[in-house]
Amino acid sequence: MKIVKFTAIFLIALIVIAVLSYEKIISGVLLPQYIEWAHDTERNGLEIGIPLTERELHLATEIGILHPEKVRIVYVSEVPFPYENTVLKIFGEAVGLIGEGIVNNAQVFGYSIYVRNGFELDKPKLAHELVHVLQIERSTLDQVVTQHFFDMAEYGYDNAPLEVEAFGANKKYSAGW
Repeated sequence: MKIVKFTAIFLIALIVIAVLSYEKIISGVLLPQYIEWAHDTERNGLEIGIPLTERELHLATEIGILHPEKVRIVYVSEVPFPYENTVLKIFGEAVGLIGEGIVNNAQVFGYSIYVRNGFELDKPKLAHELVHVLQIERSTLDQVVTQHFFDMAEYGYDNAPLEVEAFGANKKYSAGW
């Protein structure tokens, strides 16, 4: 009986410690792994992606991107995520990045924009993704990933500040080409 009580108390203490130190877990364990993977994903996209068209370059410049010529679009059957990393997969599901019923149509990794085949990247949707490129250009991929992970955990996707800014571009550039 004492062993059961001790084990229960120990498990409760571990849960409390984990909950209180979730920021340390995210920043010390999850983020370094995801950031390394995101840099690899960007490099791959820069190698295999296609450059922006003239009108897309114009839009990128209007949005404020300093180096629109670096942007590449990569069409894929599924937007990449490090599913093979169990801890990142669990975290991605917990904050709503991936999971049942969630379809990721496009995601930015630095200057690489990965787009799911069949997803129409019209002007407002491209503007949204280009704002994410701008956000990374204003700081770094590492900083944006870090902010986005914490924002997703705190606010959810729709209310995360980086997404709110990008959704503004959807509205501003809602007219077609």
